[in-house]
Amino acid sequence: MSPHNKTLQQKLEELKRRDALAEAGGGAERRERQHKEGKMAARERIEFLLDEGTFEELDKMVTHGCQDFGMEKQKIFGDGFVTGYGRIEGRLVFVFAQDFTVFGGSLSEANAGKIVKIMDTAMRVGAPVIGLNDSGGARIQEGVMSLAGYADIFLRNTLASGVVPQISAIMGPCAGGAVYSPAITDFTLMVDKTSYMFVTGPDVIKTVTHEEVTKEQLGGATTHNETSGVAHFIAHDDAECLSMIRELLSFMPSNNIDDPPRKACTDPIDRADPELDSLIPAESNQPYDIKDAIQRVMDDGYFFEVHDHYAKNIVVGFARLNGRSVGVVANQPAFLAGVLDINASVKAARFVRFCDAFNIPLITFEDVPGFLPGTVQEFGGIIRHGAKLLYAFAEATVPKITVITRKAYGGAYCVMSSKHIRTDMNFAWPTAEIAVMGPEGAVNIVYKRELEKAKSAEEMAALRAEKIDEFRERFANPYVAAEKGYVDAVIQPRETRKKLIDALEMLQGKRDKNPPKKHGNIPL
Repeated sequence: MSPHNKTLQQKLEELKRRDALAEAGGGAERRERQHKEGKMAARERIEFLLDEGTFEELDKMVTHGCQDFGMEKQKIFGDGFVTGYGRIEGRLVFVFAQDFTVFGGSLSEANAGKIVKIMDTAMRVGAPVIGLNDSGGARIQEGVMSLAGYADIFLRNTLASGVVPQISAIMGPCAGGAVYSPAITDFTLMVDKTSYMFVTGPDVIKTVTHEEVTKEQLGGATTHNETSGVAHFIAHDDAECLSMIRELLSFMPSNNIDDPPRKACTDPIDRADPELDSLIPAESNQPYDIKDAIQRVMDDGYFFEVHDHYAKNIVVGFARLNGRSVGVVANQPAFLAGVLDINASVKAARFVRFCDAFNIPLITFEDVPGFLPGTVQEFGGIIRHGAKLLYAFAEATVPKITVITRKAYGGAYCVMSSKHIRTDMNFAWPTAEIAVMGPEGAVNIVYKRELEKAKSAEEMAALRAEKIDEFRERFANPYVAAEKGYVDAVIQPRETRKKLIDALEMLQGKRDKNPPKKHGNIPL
């Protein structure tokens, strides 16, 4: 072998050696510890998430520059983060995964730079960013440089918001400043029993407030899916979490200029469903499950729900109509009668704004008796929070279609994508009740004096029943609104699928915009 070839061979061997060291991370023993905890290693997660053989790693050889606390003797290629790009269903995505086997996946100035680099590139090429979080937090040995790294990432999260989809999977610990990056991103997934998020941990809370709480109670997947609403999805293990990300991405475009991908549809567009005609109970105060309506109307009866466990009085999620991705917002009469409260308003508002940012048409199913009354709601700012949903629907310029299935009362009628806030098509079922308030409450106000004049309780009850029937007959129906043009058509429930698909087709070329401004001032 010539000296030149021998030198070349040595260089190739050195490359292989460094590659192997980077891929080894914190070593087999620490990886095995991850497996015993029911967690995949960082590279295993990326391989599972992406289409086979598509991952291209970047900055594999990066190491930290810390010279304090003996860190100069502890350098591992990659520095605890795996970053790069690949494909999901053939579409380009950027991904980073924190490797808990290297310095506990802690954030350093160097590996923060790796994330910033892929986020900047994702913005330039218009592709989603997926973060797989499993980290002990800021690298304490680096001090403020680590904090600066977090702030650099937060800035990119903010600038990328509404430009490319951002998805965060919490697959281990995520605490302190680290939680604010997922909070800015569009969707957060958590893994039950192995992931948690909180700003301050149980030990600090015990010291400051004397409250005793476990990590799981404070910031586990169940807590954030059911109580705080910080997380949108809960998975039972890493594999389910990563599969959810793949499905979630299938409903959205790669960026805010593209349209969502369209899938082939074998479900007949004119499929009528007679069961819908009898879905609404005869009695107005009886519950039913709005998901029955959604599933019967959508392609193949499939609905991918978001925020399933939080604010159950409103339902949000993705579905398809004739292969087109749509965002669904629906009041849920089976929970709290479908009223709007603080949590439901905020949940739906965020979802509506995501769909509008990424060109996903909005389908609203409305059955809302009003806003939840009470001091807890008023003191908690229901006026401000309810206005968020109103603002989000009014601001949205994507195609918007509403179906009023039953109740549409008071201010909640206005808020739920009514004709008056630029909704393109408003349909009502014959069972719709559109009025300022329900017949019972209205009669108490409108006929207050007549009722007071009644000579006995029996006479009052009879008069009240008569007036309620009269009011229901005159106002608790869709026809007054239809006569005014506030409802475009009263339709047979069984025809809902065809009506929605026809309307979407008609709205395909819709162009609408808001007045020129830096940005609005949503009532946060």
